[in-house]
Amino acid sequence: MDNLKQAAALKAVAYIESGMVVGLGTGSTAAFAVSGIAERMQQEGLRIIGVPTSERTAEQARSLGIPLATLEEQPKLDLAIDGADEIELGSLNLIKGAGGALLREKLVEVAAAKLIIIADASKKVAKLGTKFALPVEIVRFGWQATAARVAAVGCTPVLRGGDTPFITDEQHYILDCQFAPMDNPAAIASQLKAIPGVVEHGLFIGLTQVAIVATASGIEVLQPV
Repeated sequence: MDNLKQAAALKAVAYIESGMVVGLGTGSTAAFAVSGIAERMQQEGLRIIGVPTSERTAEQARSLGIPLATLEEQPKLDLAIDGADEIELGSLNLIKGAGGALLREKLVEVAAAKLIIIADASKKVAKLGTKFALPVEIVRFGWQATAARVAAVGCTPVLRGGDTPFITDEQHYILDCQFAPMDNPAAIASQLKAIPGVVEHGLFIGLTQVAIVATASGIEVLQPV
């Protein structure tokens, strides 16, 4: 499986050109892309500036010698590369956030001219919500009241980490929300964003330009239809 993820990551890294500002995703698949960028820097003299989507990614990139900037310093990106938990076939809409970095990921990836998603074939679904719960990032104050409002949208929310809650880089909680397979993820996204206490959700709607999917028979390059 790791070999497949690595193959997809290297295909994505091939889109990068010298001088680009590149969003660096978070998670096991995105980590292969960060390593691939460092290899191209060493072997080809590739010059880029990376904008990391998490402290974890920033640490990896620094250790590999990739120059970094904040989103404040580089508010417009040429390209972002990241993984996904689910990819809806056709639309290439996504569920993201299993790694806990969905807020920074969305802020960085909305700022990118092109978003390339890398994944293995297990992440492809006909409808979002088929395999993964939807992460919803919420403020810690009054979180139980917020969770009740989130549940009213039509899901079962569970606090990530339970009695020892997971804390995001921005010091928030995450609710993992189990929905039935979604017929209209855009409507769910709008409902969630309207709830006081919800900071962000892991639905990435209309952002993906290219999805590179590693399968047992080779690499698929998908575009939204």
